[in-house]
Amino acid sequence: MIHSIFLFLAGIALFLLGMLKLTSQMQSVFSSRIRGYIRFSVRKPLYGILTGLFTTVAFQSSSATTLLTMGLVSAGLISFYHSLGIILGADIGTTLTIQLVVWKVTDVSPLFLFGGIILYFVAKGHLKVIGEALLYFGTIFFGLSLIGDATVPLKGSPLFIQYFLNTQNPATGLLIGLVFTSVVQASAIPIGVLVILGQQGLVSIDNAIPIVIGANIGTTTTALIGSVASDLNGKRTALAHLLFKCAGALVCLALLPLFLSSLKALSSSIAQQIAIGHFLINSVIMCLFIFVLTPFSHFVCRIIPGDQQILPLWPEFLDSKSLVDPYDALACVKNELGREIALARNMLKESLGLAYEYKESKQRNVMYMELVMDNLQTEITRYLWSISCGELSQPLTKRLFAFSSFAYDIERIGDRSVNLAELAEQKYKRKAHFTDAAKEELREIGNLVMENLFDAASLIERKDLPRIRAVFERERRVDVKIKNAIGNHMERFYKKLCVAEAGPIYVDMIVNLERISDRCRLVAELVNGFDEE
Repeated sequence: MIHSIFLFLAGIALFLLGMLKLTSQMQSVFSSRIRGYIRFSVRKPLYGILTGLFTTVAFQSSSATTLLTMGLVSAGLISFYHSLGIILGADIGTTLTIQLVVWKVTDVSPLFLFGGIILYFVAKGHLKVIGEALLYFGTIFFGLSLIGDATVPLKGSPLFIQYFLNTQNPATGLLIGLVFTSVVQASAIPIGVLVILGQQGLVSIDNAIPIVIGANIGTTTTALIGSVASDLNGKRTALAHLLFKCAGALVCLALLPLFLSSLKALSSSIAQQIAIGHFLINSVIMCLFIFVLTPFSHFVCRIIPGDQQILPLWPEFLDSKSLVDPYDALACVKNELGREIALARNMLKESLGLAYEYKESKQRNVMYMELVMDNLQTEITRYLWSISCGELSQPLTKRLFAFSSFAYDIERIGDRSVNLAELAEQKYKRKAHFTDAAKEELREIGNLVMENLFDAASLIERKDLPRIRAVFERERRVDVKIKNAIGNHMERFYKKLCVAEAGPIYVDMIVNLERISDRCRLVAELVNGFDEE
């Protein structure tokens, strides 16, 4: 019995390890393509469902897809309404894992492990990445295989057989599934275990389905925990996920006798019945809500009221019709640059705040805003290329090249803000506390840089000689303050007044601020060369 318990726990550990590693790797692979997936998902709710479905199949975890969606919503990249379709699709996608267990992929999991490790050590490039993914995929199902081995001795347990084969109160099964899934943070584990027990004839479909329904509700725990550190729309998404699952559970429990008889008619295999039941439960949820997502989103917004800004991932002012007139086209670019630099200001403000009070959700928002920044710079550059194909006067040519430089400089400001957020994360994790003097120096330099970025944003809108001079003067003050701050830091370091780990982080932070101020100066210099409009 002790050996079986340890084997069971080892199986759960391997499953969770494989799932987390596979999710992490697939997120890194998807990160470069995420803009396209977002663009696809927000067109129609059906496209959002397909996005959630395929993302969950890749991640092998609906919880990971839900958390990713909450992050995109919190960062303002997609609206709360558009997140609902993705979540419904994620709930459908997670049923494939259970079907793979029914198809006994667990029996060939060692082949995935062996093939994955060979590719990982021998191959290079994409094949190495595929090998790593196969390794983690095999780990997931090898963990379930160990769980299956651990349950074999249960065939000789009269108590276990009596409980799981004789019909029990559905509420008890629902509670078991809910609690177990809430603890392990993965509904595939309890439902996968039920499939394995079904293959061994150790559970009846009457007892299994209530546990599946409970596990389906329990899978919302991950999102609910994540919503604590999330913002308004992130909390709405987590609540919507819970409401989806609870509504589906109520419908299935109300129709439980009919539901069970339908499953028995569809297949004679208990394991297959459990997998079909899992799929149908989530299909019922999708059918209940797919056509009422708009009023449902309004209902959730009334429960959690408030407004939140959405950052459109794609340009709002780059009108292709304006390309016939270079002057109008450059006016469109100027408006889009205003959006880009406003986003840069938000990123810098969030990153500076992280240096004093670190929150993972805020750092994640900075990373997601960087996606918007990169996309805007790409789209602006492409639009400027289209303008350059026409006839341009010398002043317009100068402005076109300046705008191209602006787009690049602003994107680099965003990159530096990301660096600041990452440094704040290092400071938090290493417990590298700054002295009060260092905090004050960082605050003064940060305020000056924020003022320079504010003036740079105004200069893109309109040439203003006093503002240009203010940027130059402020840049000089930033350079002096940074030189003095580094000298003061060295003095504190040698006097043992600051933590050793804090030193490099502090210096890197003020150097990044200096680079942001340099970019503001470059904007001012280019605007200074413009002819008066």
